[in-house]
Amino acid sequence: MKTYGIIPSRFGSSRFPGKPLANLAGKPLVAWVVEAVKKAKGLDAVVVATDDERIVKAVEACGGIAVLTPSDLPSGTDRIACAARRYLGGDFGDDDILVNVQGDEPLIDPALVEALAAKLKDDARWSMATAVTPIRCAADFAARTVVKVVLDRDDGALYFSRAPIPCDRDHTPTFQTPAPPNSQTSKLPNLQTPKPSNSLYVRHLGIYAYRGAFLKRYIAEPPCELEKTEKLEQLRALWMGAKIAVVRTDDEGVGVDTPEDAARVEQLLLARHA
Repeated sequence: MKTYGIIPSRFGSSRFPGKPLANLAGKPLVAWVVEAVKKAKGLDAVVVATDDERIVKAVEACGGIAVLTPSDLPSGTDRIACAARRYLGGDFGDDDILVNVQGDEPLIDPALVEALAAKLKDDARWSMATAVTPIRCAADFAARTVVKVVLDRDDGALYFSRAPIPCDRDHTPTFQTPAPPNSQTSKLPNLQTPKPSNSLYVRHLGIYAYRGAFLKRYIAEPPCELEKTEKLEQLRALWMGAKIAVVRTDDEGVGVDTPEDAARVEQLLLARHA
């Protein structure tokens, strides 16, 4: 059994073209992500999956590994599988674990990467693992850009949706609002922020771990109607009957979607490495 950390990193972005190469505190964004993932224990390799030679060169200049993948792959999950095969020069094993870490999360907690891989290593019933964090305000609960998750008693995923779920038929959920979004301290990982009044309400974080055998099945299956409707890849896995383990974390993550995000994250990186 091998465990690989794979970081999808595309050059194109409607809101921030060339985002992976944005300079943050002296390094390109993608290099910070590689550095963070490498700190996770138990990974046999960390590989960047990209569609652009400029990103390959930037990663290699920082001592990382990158492989080129086609730009027209149908999903990020397909890119993960393609990158693993190209890196290995053949297919990955059925019992291998592949962890997909988003390429715009330079402050990703390495312990979360470890926890997702451990879920699959320690319990064979799970095909995938992902993460959630508490929903802390009503605006996030209502927002279609925030993916909500309903869990079973074992913290397995029952459903993912952009809609506000679960629905409380008789009451309106109440949430405690944390510090304003432009507050640097409100976005620091592992910060003790106020919790919602009901632990049923959690939001999805875009990090996944796949068991090799299931990943092969997944990419061979066309998108289902649920996936196409909600625009959520993980619904294909549930539709196929897969069991998805969910790891809870207080860390909301700090993604870079815009140049403004990059400036804010740069200050956090400078503070962390001061």
